[in-house]
Amino acid sequence: MISFSIRNLKVFFKDRTSVFFSLLAVFIIIGLYALFLGDVWTSSFEGLTGVRYLMDSWIMAGLLAVTSVTTTMGAYGIMVDDKAKKINKDFIASPVRTRSIVGGYVTGAIIVGIIMSFVACALAEIYVISNGGRLMDIFTFIKVSGLIILSTITSSSIIFFVVSFFKSNNAFATASTIIGTVIGFLTGIYLPIGQLPSGVQWVIKVFPVSHAASLFRQVMMEDPISRTFAEAPAESVANFEKLMGVKLFFGDTAASPLVSILILVVTAAIFYMLAIFNVSRKTR
Repeated sequence: MISFSIRNLKVFFKDRTSVFFSLLAVFIIIGLYALFLGDVWTSSFEGLTGVRYLMDSWIMAGLLAVTSVTTTMGAYGIMVDDKAKKINKDFIASPVRTRSIVGGYVTGAIIVGIIMSFVACALAEIYVISNGGRLMDIFTFIKVSGLIILSTITSSSIIFFVVSFFKSNNAFATASTIIGTVIGFLTGIYLPIGQLPSGVQWVIKVFPVSHAASLFRQVMMEDPISRTFAEAPAESVANFEKLMGVKLFFGDTAASPLVSILILVVTAAIFYMLAIFNVSRKTR
């Protein structure tokens, strides 16, 4: 399994086009935010201090949740390409066990997702600092690192299940385009969850990656929120967190970090089992 994972990593990183397109959503979001979204959201909170630092942290936190999806999607393209070129039949006919092959694809995708997420994190920090923000401290970085690993594992499970149905590169490319477009809305990057209709809000709240975005925001926005709302009442902070999706509210109750983590863990377990069942069924 380890050797097969290394093979997949070499194939992925050797193809610079795949690496670029796996980060394309990151570049698009940063570009849109730098060009006009940043000014729009900053002007919405005029009168508060440190608003730019606050909103930069908000968008970059959501960016990390998106990266865990798009980069693992790019990594699983190797599995689809192997199917399209019938290379997978050679693997199945070899003495290598099917679970080792599947494990190689999954492990490779997770490693790619983690590496590229840290790259996105570095780019995000550079952007925040360049606009007058502060570099995250070591404790915040440790928390963010843990969330990167957790969100990547969860996103990888969902994408693995989706990709297990594809046999052609065209179908995969179409799905990648759709997911890359929709994921920004489902994580509340293009429009904050509080500005969406209630029905759409519920869709976002039950979408597991939204909980990853919420966790990233709670960690990365802890310092800017404390600075911007230093003299504001607790109600103002709660309203801001509800509007911007820093915390996901079900009624008047906010989902605790533990609940969001459990949702991610359970989601990963369920989708990995479904994906493995689907792959095993097709190889019989």
